[in-house]
Amino acid sequence: MNILFVCTGNTCRSSMAEGIFRKLLETNSMENINISSAGISAFEGDCANGKAVDVLAERGIDITNHRARQLTEEIIGQSDLILTMTGGHKSVILNAFPQYSDRVYTLKEYAQAEGNPDIADPYGLGYNDYLRTAEEIEIYLKKIIDNIKTT
Repeated sequence: MNILFVCTGNTCRSSMAEGIFRKLLETNSMENINISSAGISAFEGDCANGKAVDVLAERGIDITNHRARQLTEEIIGQSDLILTMTGGHKSVILNAFPQYSDRVYTLKEYAQAEGNPDIADPYGLGYNDYLRTAEEIEIYLKKIIDNIKTT
């Protein structure tokens, strides 16, 4: 299974989601799941945001080698599941590539969360905002891990 995380620039939320999910898969001894991320408005090759790197480093997750990728149809086509950070990201993908509608969800939607479907963007904000975003992402990724393990 190939899972793709998508946000705007692929330097904050989706890069953190990729790192956190990779760690959760390792912790849960889950194999045969490939993780990647991309952004709908990414600058190819950008590093992960320093605050995102620092927040995850405190959790024992290293994303220092992460490089942003621009979302393309090829990347989407190679993905079995596409998890976006907001409803807006989901809409952009579905408007451009409606043929992939059966594999695109917001992260919270796929985790079967109620309420606001969006993960807040910490870009340009302080360290604690990045910390809150990472914590929120981790909560929903843990639910997804539990759902995968029970199916």
